[in-house]
Order: sequence, then structure tokens, then C-alpha cells
Amino acid sequence: MSVSFSSTSLPFSESSFAFQRHPRLCSNPLTVASNNFHSVTCGGRLALNVGGTSLCRRFRGFKLWVLERLNFQFQSPKQPKNRIRIENNLENSGLSNEKGPVSDSSSILHAPDGMVTSMEYPSLLQTGLSATPMDVSGKPSLCISVIGATGELAKSKIFPALFALYYSGFLPENVGIFGYSRKDITDEDLRSIIASTLTCRVDHQENCADKLDAFLRRTYHINGGCDNKYGMSMLNARMEQIEGGSKTNRIFYLSVPQEAVLDVTACLSSSAQTQKGWNRIIFEKPFGFDALSSYRMTQYLLSNFEEKQIYRIDHLLGRNLIENLTVLRFSNLVFEPLWSRTYIDNLQVILSEDLTKHLGRYFSGYGIIRDIVHSHILQTIALLAMEPPVSLDGEDIRNEKVKVLRSIRKLEPKDVILGQYRASGGAKVDTCLNGLTPTYFAAALYIDNARWDGVPFFIKTGLGLIKHQMEIRIQFRNVPGNVYRECMGHNMDRAVNELILRDVPDEAILVRVNNKVPGLGLQLDSSELNLLYKDKYNMEVPDSYEQLLLDVIDGDNHLFMRSDELEAAWNILTPILNEIDKENISVELYEMGGRGPVGAYYLWAKHGVRWVED
Repeated sequence: MSVSFSSTSLPFSESSFAFQRHPRLCSNPLTVASNNFHSVTCGGRLALNVGGTSLCRRFRGFKLWVLERLNFQFQSPKQPKNRIRIENNLENSGLSNEKGPVSDSSSILHAPDGMVTSMEYPSLLQTGLSATPMDVSGKPSLCISVIGATGELAKSKIFPALFALYYSGFLPENVGIFGYSRKDITDEDLRSIIASTLTCRVDHQENCADKLDAFLRRTYHINGGCDNKYGMSMLNARMEQIEGGSKTNRIFYLSVPQEAVLDVTACLSSSAQTQKGWNRIIFEKPFGFDALSSYRMTQYLLSNFEEKQIYRIDHLLGRNLIENLTVLRFSNLVFEPLWSRTYIDNLQVILSEDLTKHLGRYFSGYGIIRDIVHSHILQTIALLAMEPPVSLDGEDIRNEKVKVLRSIRKLEPKDVILGQYRASGGAKVDTCLNGLTPTYFAAALYIDNARWDGVPFFIKTGLGLIKHQMEIRIQFRNVPGNVYRECMGHNMDRAVNELILRDVPDEAILVRVNNKVPGLGLQLDSSELNLLYKDKYNMEVPDSYEQLLLDVIDGDNHLFMRSDELEAAWNILTPILNEIDKENISVELYEMGGRGPVGAYYLWAKHGVRWVED
């Protein structure tokens, strides 16, 4: 038997053509209708009745399914978890050529037996194929290059994340890993450098040594020397040698200092991009020093790459807490109707570090506003406050995020508290910091739109504090005309309902409710309904770099800042940065290992919000 697509026939056995139900995915369903799917006795071929619409447009999804079935013999025995939408499958398989998501709403398969069946197509990962199609000849279908391969970030985070993805089956077996640096070392030297940092999953360690050996064998080093243009040509030549002329996609991770980014990207753009697949480039924060430098960098990047190729990475946005925000909001009826100024009194985004290592030259020059607030904090607020997107496509989510950022009022000094920690040995400021570099930032933001008018969004983030904490607190308004007011005592603030999304310590979702204490009499207590992840889910949580690298491979860009988001974020913070430069805003000193500046307590009180310690 064979199936005909226009003038193309694909032969296969009848036993392989079996419709199966698959778990529901995020992609649009392909509906199987009845009574219009029939066999035509014409040389054993099976004809599909699809009406007069474009056959190519209607059956792109079905073609993909057939291609997967034909290649099923090459699948890995491990079945990675499903996480890729159909549009990304098409993109990575070369069918879409990165022209955007494919709509399959009109794709209908007509089935026999008079049955109407709703069916979802499996993703490439679900059927055992990696996100990038494998070439059974051993030539890589995906190459990943780490620029700055011998740096600390590459050794401690990037290579371990790549190996974790490879070990778990999210990278193709024949992937090519390339390290680029200025050091005169061999492939074996690089493998020795990174081998000690690579570990297998605690929850499944089968074939660990074999996987590690296979990964290292596919890792290569290129000495770029002092001339990046020549070095990138050498990188391209080595990649082409390994690729062997096959169609291969490339990812470039720039783990380099900010001052080197423009030169590296220019040389990369002209000398190292493939012409046989897509190219994507990853940048580390910060994305400029101020609005002007960021604008110039953006324009330079866009002169060498398209926006869809650029991924501005912030590892804090790869935390499960951030990934879960839109799921909680838009898939639970209990939350979404309450998500507005009508029921919510305030929202708090808290990120504190206990500072277990030296900050270094980078932080000394940029400070906490440029390093954490500009990207992580404002992106978290955008995800919390945005309107429902029209789809889960990355561009649709980014469109809603940028609307929120543009609606945030520019910060004023009266709504901001800055702090800098003291060295632990005395009153002198830590020598790694320059001048007024803030290590603590607290502020009250307001979003001027219909949903959030008048609701304060509080930010509290700092280094050298009493503990490491990362959480979001949504506090609801008091119950109007509460008949139990007299039973709650004088402190009504402690009786408000609260939704707490905690990442550190102990990832959890907590809901604070008022409850009657068992026993005689009427005594109320504020209790927590607790979903503690470590008790519910017996699994190792992937590192945030793994999540974000996998998003880049899949082409999912919703957690990466677009150029217009970048500009909107700078517009919010520029007034405060200008005041700091003019020394018109004071920086309060606080003790290392303490709770931060006292002024933050007064800021909360000024807006009528209770400070929460834990």
C-alpha cells in the first residue's frame, strides 16, 4: 500500500498505518472525521478525500506523521518527556524553514468505520526522535558552539547542562559540541577540563559512563587565537568537516565579557553561520549598561542577525517557578477570575541571596539594578500581570509581556530604597564594590492599565542578606463586610488570603486561608494549604540552564527578552539610574547577613502593606 500526496507516493505496509490515541499536547488537535476516508482500488494506493483546499497546507501535519512513522526504526530506546509543539517539530525538521508556526486548524483526516475520533499528533520527542532530526550516517544534525569554552561559566554551567540534555535524550545522539577559546589546547585537553564537571541524573544513572564517553567523543576544541575573524573561519571549517555536508542547524552560545560581544558577533555572522539550516545565537546578561548602550548594541546585533535568531538568556528565568506562572494563571479557573485589582491588594516579588562567593569585577561595574532587576524581576512582573496570550507561541507571549512593561510607570526616587552591604569585619564597604554600586533594591511599581490600576507591585532583592529566598506573594483584599471580623482580633492584615509561589527554600505552592480551630468555641486561625514539591514529585529538578538551552533548541523564545522588551525595561529604570549617577539618591548601608535597609520597611508601610519576614 502507499499514500499519495499530490503526485508523490510513499509506500508502506498496511500494518504500519494504524491510528492511535495520544496524550493531549499544547499544539492544535487534528480531528479525524468519518465517512469520507475510503480506499480506491487503483494499484493498491490509498487516496485521501480532502476537498478543494490546498493539499500542501492542509496535510503538512499528516506528512510529518508519515515521516515520523517511516523513520521510527531509528528512534532511541529512551522516551524523553513530551515538550515540543507541532510548529517547533516542523521547524526543526526543516519543513517550516523557521517561517513561523504552522496552522493546522484546517487539517482533517477522514477515517473509516463511521467513527468520529479526536486525535493529537505525537511530538518528535514523544515518538523517540530528538528535536533535531537524526542523520543515521553519524553526521550531526545539530551543532552547538560555546564561545569562551574555558571560562568559569562554560565549565560550571553550560557544558554540564548540555551533557544533562544529551544524557536525558533531548539532544540527538550525533550532536556536535564545539568549544572555542584563545587557549592553545587540543580536543583531549578540553575533554579533560570539562569531564570533572559532568554528572548523570541522580534519579536514573543507567549507562552513565557510556553516555559520558559518547558525549566527550563528540566534543571538539578550536583555538581562535587573538583574531576572531580568523578564529571564526577556523570554527566554521571544523564544523563543516564534522558535518560532512549534511543539513545541520547551529547554535552559538556567547560566554564572553560584554566588551567582546560586538566583535565576536560580527565575526561569527560573517564567517561561521551555516547556509544549510538555521542559526541561533545566545547572549548572557547584562544587555547593555544603560538605555543608550543597549540601543546601540541592539541595532548592531540586528544588522547581523534577525530578531528570531537572538536569544538573550537570563538563567533565573529558567527556574520552575517562572515556567509555572502562566500554567497556574491560565489553566486554573480558581485563579484567573481573581487576577485583577478587584480582588488583589498587592503583589510582591522577592529575591534575596546570602552571598556565599565573591561578587567579582562584573557585578562591581553593573550593580543589582542592571544585573537582576532589569531582566529577571521585570520579566517576572510581566508574566504575572500580562493579559492571556492568543496562543502559547513565544511571540504571542512576548507581545503581551511588552504591553505590561510599556504600561509600568517610570520609577520615582520616593518609591525606591537602595542599599549596599557592609563588609563582615567592620563598617567599611566591601572592597569589591565601586562607589555607589547598589547591592539591594526595593521599590513599589504601578501598572497603568485597566486590570492593575492602583495595585502596587513590590520588589525586594538584595545580596548578603540573612537567607537565600526566591518567592512571589499575591495578597488578596479583605472580605467586604466580614461577619467574622470580631473573631479575627485587631490584626486584620494577618487574616488576608494569600497565594505564595516559592522557589527557594523548598519549592512549594502555598495558599493561606482562614479556618476554624477544632474544638469548642469559635476561634479562627490563618492556615496554609501546602503543595511541597519534594514531597509530591520524586524527581531531580533540572538546572535552569538545561531548561533554557532546550527552549533555544526548540525555538521557544517566550522566556527570552525581545528587543522591544529590552527598550521598555530600560525606560522604567533609567530615571533611577540617572539619579544614582547624579548622586541625588542615597544608598543605605546594611550589615552583611542582616535583613537589609530599614528604609524598605517604611516603604511597605507607606503603601499600607505589611512586611512579611517568612
